[in-house]
Amino acid sequence: MAVYEETETVELPTRIVDRVEDRLPYTEFESADEYVEYVMEEVLYRVEQETEDDDFEPVDEEEVKDRLKSLGYLDG
Repeated sequence: MAVYEETETVELPTRIVDRVEDRLPYTEFESADEYVEYVMEEVLYRVEQETEDDDFEPVDEEEVKDRLKSLGYLDG
């Protein structure tokens, strides 16, 4: 039995949605919504884990952008 979870709509640039949809055949996800939800959960989990770490250091925004570009989430 599926559990109802309240949702909201978030707008994404078409170029990102297109890229997610291009990746779907290589994943276990049936929709772009499922894929984006999973990615966001993973990113938020990691960020939250880092903020709980006593040795937390501020993240360099340029390093984050470079990492996202290398993963294909941002255009270079």
